[in-house]
Amino acid sequence: MSNVLFVSSEAFPLIKTGGLGDVAGSLPSALLKQAQDVRLLLPAYPDVLKNTTKKKILAKSSYYYLDVELIESRLPGTNVTVLLVNCPAAFDRPGGPYSNQFGREWDDNALRFAIFCHAAVDIALNKLNLNWQPDIVHCNDWQSGLIPALLSLHKKRPATVFTIHNLAYQGVFEQSTFADLHLPGELWHMDGVEYYNQLSFIKAGLAYADKITAVSPTYAKEILEPEYAYGLDGLLSHRKQHLSGILNGIDEKHWNPGTDNYLAQKYNRRSLAKKSINKTALQKELSLPINQDIPMIGMVSRLVEQKGFDIILQALKEILKMPLQLVILGTGESHYELKLCEFEKQHPENFKIVVGYNEALAHRIEAASDMYLMPSTFEPCGLNQLYSLRYGTLPIVTAVGGLADTVINASEENIRNTTANGFVLKNKSSSELLNCIKNALSLYQTPEIWQQLQVTAMSGDFSWEASAKSYVALYQEAIKEI
Repeated sequence: MSNVLFVSSEAFPLIKTGGLGDVAGSLPSALLKQAQDVRLLLPAYPDVLKNTTKKKILAKSSYYYLDVELIESRLPGTNVTVLLVNCPAAFDRPGGPYSNQFGREWDDNALRFAIFCHAAVDIALNKLNLNWQPDIVHCNDWQSGLIPALLSLHKKRPATVFTIHNLAYQGVFEQSTFADLHLPGELWHMDGVEYYNQLSFIKAGLAYADKITAVSPTYAKEILEPEYAYGLDGLLSHRKQHLSGILNGIDEKHWNPGTDNYLAQKYNRRSLAKKSINKTALQKELSLPINQDIPMIGMVSRLVEQKGFDIILQALKEILKMPLQLVILGTGESHYELKLCEFEKQHPENFKIVVGYNEALAHRIEAASDMYLMPSTFEPCGLNQLYSLRYGTLPIVTAVGGLADTVINASEENIRNTTANGFVLKNKSSSELLNCIKNALSLYQTPEIWQQLQVTAMSGDFSWEASAKSYVALYQEAIKEI
C-alpha cells in the first residue's frame, strides 16, 4: 500500500471545467479500491467550500505573506479524503477556477497556483505535521507543475508522477514572474523551468517528475511529434523512457443508462428498444419534430477549434440536407456560437444548438442520440466517446489520441468479426466527415447490424479499475527508482 497525494486544480462534483475534473473526481476513489491511501488536494474555491461538509482545519501556514489554512473534508459520494488549500486572497472570488466571470484569465494565476504548489510540497515533506506523508505525489496539468521541480531539490522526498491531460494548456508566464515568485535560482535553466526566456509551469512538471503519463496510449505517442506537442516534443522525446499512456476510465455510477435518473427512460443492452423513448422525449423538450425513426446525432462539447468545429461548419449545410436531426450542447468561442445559431435559424426542423452547459441535458442527449459527433483535431483521451459507447450511441470520430484507442470503425471486416463500435474518419476533412455520416446513416437502415454495433459498444469495459491498476504499478516503479 502506498500513500498517494493526488493534486488537481478541479474535481467533480465540487468544481469542473473539463476532463481533468472528471478524472480527479473518479480516479482517487478507484485508487482507494486498489488499497492505496489517497488524499485529494484541491484549491478551496467558493463552490468547493460550499459543497463540502464536516470540514476540519488541519494546519495553518502562509505563502507570499498570504494566510493559508489546510482544511480536511470528504469528496461527496466517495470515501476519499479531500485536503483544501484555503487562501481567500487567491481563491475566494467569483468566476471559474482559472478565469473571471467574463472568461478572462486571472492576472495572478501564477501566484495562485504557486501557493497551491507550495502547500503540496509542504504536505509532501511533512512540514505541516499531518501525521501522514505521501510516498507518491501525483500531479495533474500545469497548475501543479511546480511541485516536481520544487521537490527535486530535496534529498528525502516522495516520488512524483505528472499526468498530461491536455498539452495545449501550459501555464506560461513572463520571466519576471520567476523572480516575483522567489523560486529557487537553480531551477532557471534550459533543462528546467525556463521556456524561451519565460517561466513554464508545465515544463517544470515534465522536466522534473519521476514518471510522466498521458491520458491515452496514442496521445503519449502523438506528443512526441511537433504537431501535437506545442513546442515540447524535444523535452518529451528526451524523457521518453519515463513517459507512458494510461487510458482514462469513466464514472460508471454517474454514466449508466440503466440507472441514470436524468433520463426519460432507463435502458441497458438487453432492453435497447427502450432507448428511442429518450429520443422522442428530447425532441419534445427541444421542439424538434417528434419522430422516433429519424436518426439523431448528438454532441456535447466546448465550442473550440480542437473539437473539430471548423470541419463541422464546412460540412453543416450538406449534413442538414440529410434525413437526420442534429443536437449540439456547448459553450465556447463566440464566432462558433454565432455561426451555429445562424444555422439553427435556417434549419429549425432538424438542428438545435443549446449554448451553455447543463449536466442533465448532457445525459439526455447521450441517451437520445443514435450517433455522437466528435471529429476532434486532437483529443488526449476524450470522455464523451466513452459515455456514448456506454449509452449505445455510436461515435463518429477522428483517429487521434484516446479516440483512436477506443473507437473501432464499422468497416465490413470489423462488422463481420463483431469488433466495430463506431465510425472513424480516414482524415480530418469536411468531405470525409460527410462520407462517414453517410455510411452511418446507411447502416442505421439495417436494424440488425445497427443493434450489433450498439451491443458491442455497450459491452466495452471503460471502468476505472484497469486504469487504477496501471497507476498503482507505475507508482511502485517510481518509488523503487528514486
